[in-house]
Amino acid sequence: MANYQFREETDLAAYDRFLETHGGQYIQSSHWQTVKTTWSCRYYCGFDEADTRVLAILVMERTLPAAGKIWYGSGGAVCDYDNEELLRQFTEYMKALLKKNGVTAFIMDPPISLRINGEDQPYGHEVHKRLLALGYTLNANIPNYTYKQPVQLFIPLKENGTPLAAEKILKKCDKGVRYSIRIGEQRGLVARTYTYEQLKADPKPMDDFISVMKDTSERDDFVERNGEYCLKLLGAFPENSDLKLVYYDKELDRKLQAERLQKKADAEAQLPGAHEKKARQLNEIINSVDKQTEHFEKRMEEAESYTDENEICVAGGLSIYYAGMGSCLFGGTKNVIRNNTRSSHYLNYLRLQESIKRGCDIHDLGYVIVHSPELNEDGSLGTLVPVDNFKGIYDFKKSFSADYHEFIGEYVLVGNKLKYFAYAQLMPKAKKAKIKAIKALRR
Repeated sequence: MANYQFREETDLAAYDRFLETHGGQYIQSSHWQTVKTTWSCRYYCGFDEADTRVLAILVMERTLPAAGKIWYGSGGAVCDYDNEELLRQFTEYMKALLKKNGVTAFIMDPPISLRINGEDQPYGHEVHKRLLALGYTLNANIPNYTYKQPVQLFIPLKENGTPLAAEKILKKCDKGVRYSIRIGEQRGLVARTYTYEQLKADPKPMDDFISVMKDTSERDDFVERNGEYCLKLLGAFPENSDLKLVYYDKELDRKLQAERLQKKADAEAQLPGAHEKKARQLNEIINSVDKQTEHFEKRMEEAESYTDENEICVAGGLSIYYAGMGSCLFGGTKNVIRNNTRSSHYLNYLRLQESIKRGCDIHDLGYVIVHSPELNEDGSLGTLVPVDNFKGIYDFKKSFSADYHEFIGEYVLVGNKLKYFAYAQLMPKAKKAKIKAIKALRR
């Protein structure tokens, strides 16, 4: 029987290298402690008999009223979940740590798919049963998850290890997405990308982004966020993150419209005496310009109130690229000319292109909030259905031909049953009340 050794890690550079080469996530890296400053962070690693690192986990600690110390293993452990002996010895090690440190509960949420696009993944079910046998409890009360939802929408960027071109991925997207991306620049949209250093020097783009998010987002994970928090995220990964903004340029739109009208005038001048086939082509140009003119006039009308701004920030997204995954953390679209420019589609395609450019394997479009499901016979989570106000977001993300991953969920090792009961029953209510109060103040 293999014998594994576990210890608190002090060589964080080696810890991060292991994550980056073994499918870790940015929320597990040592840089995450510079973002989650209200938590204290510890790093644990497991080693085999040759002293080779085989497991790594970031454990964040927070003390809560009535609940005591809570440990959260962000993203679970990075390890081989098929190695039952490694998992067993790691779990025993964690149980001893809970007792030694007086911890109420240790929570982790491994990113292992239970279903992909509705199809069961046997490996996910096996890991689920393995964790239950080791003493973990599945938290099936999805709305009361304290950390993250057990769903994610991913776009694969490689096929048999070969990178895919953005144009090839685009062909798999819904017709509406393809159309929106094609017409974006024809309707006065201008895209810009900002780095951490640029945003430190000039806060205006971050202010634009926050104005977009406040205009469109009621998401619980953003309701308390501000420019300072977003800058902190970018600063944690300065070389592997960016902020993309899409502006509607009214002057550019007017220039493009003038060019279209000139094209129409040229077609009308050629129409008299043109043969039948040529006349059809010219009439198609004229009719097309007329339709585009209707959209243009509507855009001008919607943007009329922005008298002091030639450029209006209409969409924005913050992304982090880490260990082969491009992750869309926050993104939003302003209500002004929203349907007339389809800036959200345009923005997300730019983010997808950036992930490909950086050599990522996966483009993560983000999560969808879901209802609590009925459990399967093996005690695993049943089908996860989006809540009403996230169905639109779900449809939008699926329109990019993204795969819908339902992860195995959040697992808990309980150290103190009484305090954990207080945590599980009271904290969600307190959290909801806090969010409700913040939303009321924002309005």
